[in-house]
Amino acid sequence: MSIIKNIHRFRKIEAFVAILTVCFLPISAQSHSPHHGHHDSPVFAWLSGRVMEKDSTAASFATVYLKDTNYGCSTDDKGRFRFKVPVGTHELVVSLLGYEPVKKNITVSQDSENLMVILRPATTGLEEVVVHSSGVSRVQQSPFNAVAINTKTLQNTTKSLSDALSRLPGIKLRESGGVGSDMQLMLDGFSGKHVKVFIDGVPHEGAGQAFDLNNIPVGFAERIEVYKGVVPVGFGTDAIGGVVNIVTNKRRSSWHADASYSYGSFNTHRSSIRLGQTTKDGFLYTIEAFQNYSDNNYYIDNWVREFEVQPDGTIHKFPVDKNDVKHVRRFNNAFHNEVVSGKLGLIGKKWADRLVFGFSWSNFYKEIQTGVYQEIVFGEKHRKGHSLSPSLEYVKHNIFTPGLNLLVSANYNHNITHNIDTTARYYNWYGHYYEKGSRGEQSYQNSESKNTNWNATLTLNYRIGDIHTLTFNHVYSDFRRTSRSHLGKSSVVTDFSIPKITRKNISGLSYRLIPSKRWNTLAFVKYYQQYNRGPVSRSTDGVGDYVSLGKSLSTWGYGAAGTYYVLKELQAKLSYERAFRLPTTDELFGDEDLEAGRTDLKSEKSDNINLNFSYHGRFGYHSLYADVSLIYRNTKDYIKRGLGKHGSTQYGIYENHGHVRTKGYNVSLRYSFARRFDLGGTWNSIDTRDYERNWTGSSQQENMHYKVRLPNIPYRFANFDTNFYWRNLFARGHTLTVGYEGSWQHSFPLNWENIGDKDSKAYVPEQLSHNLQLSYSTQNGRYNISLECRNLTDARLYDNFSLQKAGRSFYVKARVHFGD
Repeated sequence: MSIIKNIHRFRKIEAFVAILTVCFLPISAQSHSPHHGHHDSPVFAWLSGRVMEKDSTAASFATVYLKDTNYGCSTDDKGRFRFKVPVGTHELVVSLLGYEPVKKNITVSQDSENLMVILRPATTGLEEVVVHSSGVSRVQQSPFNAVAINTKTLQNTTKSLSDALSRLPGIKLRESGGVGSDMQLMLDGFSGKHVKVFIDGVPHEGAGQAFDLNNIPVGFAERIEVYKGVVPVGFGTDAIGGVVNIVTNKRRSSWHADASYSYGSFNTHRSSIRLGQTTKDGFLYTIEAFQNYSDNNYYIDNWVREFEVQPDGTIHKFPVDKNDVKHVRRFNNAFHNEVVSGKLGLIGKKWADRLVFGFSWSNFYKEIQTGVYQEIVFGEKHRKGHSLSPSLEYVKHNIFTPGLNLLVSANYNHNITHNIDTTARYYNWYGHYYEKGSRGEQSYQNSESKNTNWNATLTLNYRIGDIHTLTFNHVYSDFRRTSRSHLGKSSVVTDFSIPKITRKNISGLSYRLIPSKRWNTLAFVKYYQQYNRGPVSRSTDGVGDYVSLGKSLSTWGYGAAGTYYVLKELQAKLSYERAFRLPTTDELFGDEDLEAGRTDLKSEKSDNINLNFSYHGRFGYHSLYADVSLIYRNTKDYIKRGLGKHGSTQYGIYENHGHVRTKGYNVSLRYSFARRFDLGGTWNSIDTRDYERNWTGSSQQENMHYKVRLPNIPYRFANFDTNFYWRNLFARGHTLTVGYEGSWQHSFPLNWENIGDKDSKAYVPEQLSHNLQLSYSTQNGRYNISLECRNLTDARLYDNFSLQKAGRSFYVKARVHFGD
């Protein structure tokens, strides 16, 4: 078992940052302490030593200094330090990001002093994450049901962040196709908008499709944390399914660079480059860029509407036989995105532990092959857009008084999305087409939507003594969308939409008690407030005849969590929350294309309970990890995605569904032998059922779906993987890795399973897929090359509303890494 000390810039309720005050200033042998006011020059002596972590790892870039003086330096890559100090008695301070500061009184004589200092992880942070050879881990000491995955072992693969998440218990990745396709994460039965995503604790909202998790390479993050059901107040969010937090590398490091390129089936290209540096005086910069491109022209299986254009221009349409399934290739399905992001700032200053300015720019182009059903096919419909997002982060510990820490962050997202559907053609799956009398394959449009989204976060943590901690968090979010049309006879662009506005304020206050390392507990309260204004349709089908409507929502939530070590290797966790989720912008206003909004949606409210047991034992070279989680969700006004139709146009629509209960469990097992072999997997069983007795709260008409499982939700699935490592193969520092991973999913119905004949109903079939990977690294990971095969057996894989995913595919990737 290896212990990874985690650094997190946000003080969450159980995952607080321990960014220590650094007072380093450059010195020379001629400098002197401002507190030595004698007229005679002070006598100097050399002070030297080493700073180590508790597992005997050298603590590089730690700051060592004499309190209230300018005498100090930083440790080298072996943890060593040496600098001249005045002879006498001083207080020595040693600090490093993510560790408790060490303070000790020393007496310096003219004889050279040699000291040994041991650093321990900050007890108010994530404490420890136990990382197994697979990268799957559990956040320790936190009372919340939280798991994490370290991405280091995945960086030679072509995986995205969403691919990595699918290895965690309770997580199911749902995609509608290949590279760049629409994606949802399902967490313990809740999916899509029920699960909130953060990057370094900052809400990942309004960033645009180019920055979706399935379009970000796995190397973008150092690790990924998942908080299931009960959410710490430090996130300041309204999720009821859970939170996914993407944690980037915050460790202080010297210059480093990482670059990769991969090519594979369906003309798929992926590339990324990262570089950065933190200087000894605390100046940091990072730059990252990545891109994805794919034709996504894989084969699918579907019946075809065949026709023939006669010489006189008339169209002869042949009868449709839906049982005559053809093997056809996608042809209007290309996707590409480009992202550039960077950070610039200072760390370790007296006035700021961390002050960082960031930015990201992204661009995407997406051809749209189908609607919500695969039977619908488009030949020229497409979407494109770009986004710009500046950000600011400020962290100061021990501000005003010892133990009081401040975090302020803010970001602004400005993105433009352009939906284009202007062709006057009808296409089938062969790519054949004929001209038709009206324009628009789905609905005639050439529209542009501008989304602006402000997010600001304030977090205060006050540690009282060794066992008490208070946390206050407030998040303000402001979203505005305006749209305009490029259609019409004139060249003037017309603004046709009613502005869509959402403002949210979420506040949280928590108290945590840590009386011993064996157990700790906390309690919290949250306040939610939202104001929405936008168009609401007065028509029966929810489309057309719009009027502007404003609505305010506000409510209180609360919860508690605790953890107890039954044995040194066995930990129990129990948590409860009365949680609320406010409707999202897409649910309220749609996406101006395939999704229709409902501005009058109510907020969801849910009683969430989690019970978890985890065991981690090590026996010589053998390591065993086991985890069992029981979950219960009792949700009112559940927001469900359904299907609507207006004329020949089909679209997604959201509605409050009354009362839903979710019960289930996850089991995760993992075994590893030394650093040579690991084997593990997860089993997930989630049962989400309709518990609304009547059609409406006041109606006496019985609901025919009472206690029936909700449709279009996978309820039983599993993931499993194994890896073999041959280290120092052929030469020292060379490693060969052979990996296998598989996934299984039980069949599930697209519609209510109690309506109609089972043999005639649409089901997503049971499916089993296999992936293989082979990678070879030299010079301790400096040069890497890998080969991958996905969907080895070329199985038919389906997901959202029967949209088929890619068959067997192959990829090759080259990667180089320099520096730390």
